[in-house]
Amino acid sequence: MTQGRGRDPTPASPPPASGGSLVKRRSGCHHPKQDEESRPECDRNMASNEMPEGGSLLVPERSATPGPGRRPPAMVRALRHRNFQLFFGGQLISLIGTWMQNVAQAWLVYRMTGSSLLLGAVAFANQIPVFLFAPLGGIVADRHNRHRVVVATQTAMMLLAFALAALTLTHTVKVWHIFVLAALLGVANSYDIPARQSFLVDMVGKEDLMNAIALNSSMFNGARVVGPAVAGLLVAWVGEGWCFFLNAVSYVAVIAGLLLMKLPPWLKLEHSESAMAHMVEGFRFVRRTLPIRALLLLLGLVSLVGMPYAVLMPIFADQILHGGARALGLLMGAAGVGALIGALTLAARTQLRGLGTWVAVSSLSFGVALILFSYSRWFWASLLLLVPAGCSLMVQMASSNTLIQAMVPDQLRGRVMAVYTMMFLGMAPLGALFAGALAERLGAPLTLALGGLGCIAGAATFWLRWPALRVEARQMIVAQGLAGGDPAEEISTTRSAS
Repeated sequence: MTQGRGRDPTPASPPPASGGSLVKRRSGCHHPKQDEESRPECDRNMASNEMPEGGSLLVPERSATPGPGRRPPAMVRALRHRNFQLFFGGQLISLIGTWMQNVAQAWLVYRMTGSSLLLGAVAFANQIPVFLFAPLGGIVADRHNRHRVVVATQTAMMLLAFALAALTLTHTVKVWHIFVLAALLGVANSYDIPARQSFLVDMVGKEDLMNAIALNSSMFNGARVVGPAVAGLLVAWVGEGWCFFLNAVSYVAVIAGLLLMKLPPWLKLEHSESAMAHMVEGFRFVRRTLPIRALLLLLGLVSLVGMPYAVLMPIFADQILHGGARALGLLMGAAGVGALIGALTLAARTQLRGLGTWVAVSSLSFGVALILFSYSRWFWASLLLLVPAGCSLMVQMASSNTLIQAMVPDQLRGRVMAVYTMMFLGMAPLGALFAGALAERLGAPLTLALGGLGCIAGAATFWLRWPALRVEARQMIVAQGLAGGDPAEEISTTRSAS
């Protein structure tokens, strides 16, 4: 699921080097007692990670902090890092194309077959490789240069988009072509998503990681607003093929942004363990870490029973709301508006405290919105109901992502984010296939309502369990250098006075 250069916000000060020079993580820094604002970064962001076997743990040096009066707004503070500026601009353009292709591909399959089962089957073919291969993608992200991995995967996805565009524009496309290309795109995503999610901390450091995740989600959903609306118009005007072509061209922006980044030389660490043992270590960490396990289980449940609403959207747009391709684009865009609101709300936060409650409440409200949407037969009411649905899903996903990345050690980040990818995107194809088959028998509205009930049940279970897990979660966040105290009285990602 997974796809400009900005101006330096502090031109009078040394340019931020989000890649920075590599420095060894030391056991401590000894400085005179200072206030929290002026205390050196090496003290404020100290983590208690164990050194990987075979060499010292090397981390990027922090970017220069803007001087007094030039501090970027809290909502966009991660954009002070030049590399993240390049990533943000390129990804925004590319993701607009990705959302255009998602909508156009769903409409193409529905137009060619008229089958809700095949709609679910194509989504299954696209996302099941993520479930199967994401663990391998996590190993690659932890053992290889993440920057090069992302460049390679984005290039592969560009070539696949060009192939689908060529087949569609020449009127030779068959349903099996779509299945094959969707599956290959899923394989590329299974390597891209763990590497890209893990690469965020390399671009901005831990201090701005929460904001980078929220801005990344905002970018994803800003594209989600524009892409489906443009796709709906283009499909009705010139057909699906040009949507696929524009998506392929949009990958040039993100690849160019990645190649323009200034990164330190990547130093490979020696690993005495086999790749299989490396992968098992990641799964073992998730299984034994109760807060992360609870977050991932809820995420997997919502992905299984709630996220397939997007697969059923062509049926609602055509058969229930009688609006066609334009209505499909507007419905998907409305969900994107809601998701953008949720992501921007998270971007304005500077504290991790309370995010566990946000996860539970957002999962609950997502289920309620799905049930109400399933009973609506008026287009504008359906459009409005998708705004809180999109907002709730984004808050749940991004809050879970933020909490997990705040708790996980650097040397396990790629593998843990691979499990996150499996739960978030890997469970969705199973849900899409099941929802498509169930909609054939029970109808799309009842299928969606049952999914909403499942989300409510999962949210209630998580809400009851989270208070017992909160202390362990705080201790882990303290260990990763993102908070102070044991347990933290207040978990905050910024130490300066707001």
